[in-house]
Amino acid sequence: MTTLTREQWERKETADWWSAAQARRRQIYGAATEKMLDLAAVQPGSRVLDVAAGTGESTLMAAQRVGGRGYVLATDHSSSMLSVAAEAARKEGLKNVETRVMNAENLELDVDSFDAVICRQALMLFPNPAKGLTEMRRVVKPEGKVAVIVFSALEKNPYQGIVFAIVQRLGNIPPPSPGEPWMFALGDPGALEDIYNRAGFLNVSAHAVPIQRRLPSAADAIRSMRNSASDVSELMSRLNDADRELAWAEIEQQLRQFEGPNGFEAPGEVLIGVGTK
Repeated sequence: MTTLTREQWERKETADWWSAAQARRRQIYGAATEKMLDLAAVQPGSRVLDVAAGTGESTLMAAQRVGGRGYVLATDHSSSMLSVAAEAARKEGLKNVETRVMNAENLELDVDSFDAVICRQALMLFPNPAKGLTEMRRVVKPEGKVAVIVFSALEKNPYQGIVFAIVQRLGNIPPPSPGEPWMFALGDPGALEDIYNRAGFLNVSAHAVPIQRRLPSAADAIRSMRNSASDVSELMSRLNDADRELAWAEIEQQLRQFEGPNGFEAPGEVLIGVGTK
């Protein structure tokens, strides 16, 4: 199954869309991001590198935590996304944030130059995640920590799992090949720890953290999926028009199981990996 690389996500998504969706992502991933910052030992005065920072939600949370004596560098290879991050930092009055366009697998930064490195929801999309982690380890100081968030296994994330099962069945689409970048590439048991170990980290651990996606209804969930770039939209593009409409109808029907008195609430799970240099 051909899935979206991070570069393809950026070509399909505009920075405006990402900016508009910031509040929703904060609702879904905010608590997990705080735990990532805890595990990375981000504290007042820390120098933090945020790799593949996108529009900077995790950057801003780190900047608020490190305070005026600290510093956060947000890197990404999308200048438009970093522009959104820089503007968000300006609006929040955060003067301790810098942005730089940079390839995550070839960080143009000095060795041992950061107290902590973080990376949220991107490592599984890297062409070579072990190389990316090796670069993060290179630039963090001795005994510093590198913490990342990735999606857990597909079956732990039914919001996407239902979609993948239906579209793959209707389109007769094979599953991803081992090692192929996609949303759930590092979700299998032991996969994230293995990447950390290959990159040379010590004291490696992975922590499962529940998430919940809240929307007014299943119909709103469908509208959100239709308007976003993801592996879902890439799969949908491979269906003919008739099968695509069948898929959307079946997906909405199955997603209704998550509707209740409080609207649409779909459970999910992410993994937070952490290792010490």
